[in-house]
Amino acid sequence: MADVSYLTQDGLDNIKAELENLKGPARENLSVRLRAAIQMGDLSENADYIQAKEEQGFLEGRILELEQILRNVVIIDENVKNREIVDIGAHVTIREGSFPEETYHVVGPKEADPLNGRISHESPIGKALLGHRVGDDVVVDTPGGSVRLNIVKIE
Repeated sequence: MADVSYLTQDGLDNIKAELENLKGPARENLSVRLRAAIQMGDLSENADYIQAKEEQGFLEGRILELEQILRNVVIIDENVKNREIVDIGAHVTIREGSFPEETYHVVGPKEADPLNGRISHESPIGKALLGHRVGDDVVVDTPGGSVRLNIVKIE
């Protein structure tokens, strides 16, 4: 069974737009570059041809990856009202000791971006928070050691 990809609607829209671009303009531009490089002759020492072929491999690999994601996507419902427990799609405000509160959006790994407040439900913090309620203290094992987090708010 293939892996399920959890995405927000925005994430799904972004992946579809990227795929459309890669299959259309990006692929066409690359084919133009390849044709021009081939016309230069002697492909064995043609740096433009070699580079374009490498880029073609990366482009086709990314297309396959995006198509695989779209075959097994589950949309995260971000419109749930009155969340009582942390689940995928929740915005969770946490506090570590006396540090300032931090708010994270729990998303799937394909959209995770911790520096912008988006953590994967598969990350150590994401896993530890899932299923807990406001007021719960959660211990997270991180590469830097164990951290105790208090759940302040769930939206």
